[in-house]
Amino acid sequence: MKKKLSPYSLFDVFTAVVTLIVVAFISAAILSILIKGFPYLGEAFFSEEVRFAVKLSLYTASISTFVCFVLAVPTAYSLTRGTFPFKKIAQIIIELPLSMPYLVLGLCLLLIFSSEFGKALRDMGFRVVFDKNGIIMAQTIVNLPYMIRLIKTAFAEVDERLEIIAGMLGASRWKRFLTITLPLARNAVISAVILVWSRGLGEFGATLMVVGATRMKTETLPASIYLNMATGDIGAAMASAIIILLISFVSLFATSRLEGKNLQASRMKDVYWQ
Repeated sequence: MKKKLSPYSLFDVFTAVVTLIVVAFISAAILSILIKGFPYLGEAFFSEEVRFAVKLSLYTASISTFVCFVLAVPTAYSLTRGTFPFKKIAQIIIELPLSMPYLVLGLCLLLIFSSEFGKALRDMGFRVVFDKNGIIMAQTIVNLPYMIRLIKTAFAEVDERLEIIAGMLGASRWKRFLTITLPLARNAVISAVILVWSRGLGEFGATLMVVGATRMKTETLPASIYLNMATGDIGAAMASAIIILLISFVSLFATSRLEGKNLQASRMKDVYWQ
């Protein structure tokens, strides 16, 4: 006698229950900030300190994301398509910061820019330690390996046969990259940029080591939370936390839409080649 198949197995029930627990845990953490923080959000817009933190965070995150993009795109392509000695070692070195505490990365930057090299830069007018340039440097070293990994994955999903055919037709490497590889990976690259920008807004560990947390000078949104919690100003801390949370939500929503389009394009590509 054949055993009747159940639409829900014990395994399905187990995984669903675990998923609900995870969702409930994360939702409780987020809702606790939203419920307690929203009453203070209106006051934040009239707070000069919070407005300064928002402006500084947006400025530094935008600059560091641009720097990451300029460096990550050629690096990711080289690691994906290129062949050169010690490629595996280079990839390990590039991705090493992903497994390092951000405080350690910040300490590395502090040692570099507190040395004679950093002194030479200061003499030329480029300050890093206890300056907003240090915030940009900290966000860059934290997010650059992350962006390289995301874009490398995007380039790997582009069918190399298209580039080979274009090369056989006389297209240069530059033209193949600009007209085939980059456009086909566009949505994934844009998603990487948005995610890195959002991460830049929330970076704190490395930034704290390089520039400290000084009100109205190196006060980003995470630093604002830290400073206001330390002084007992819960309202301002909550307001800054909600601003970061809202920006993160919008960023994640945008990347989800782009990833959906990217998945659809990938399926169409598979059907085409079949």
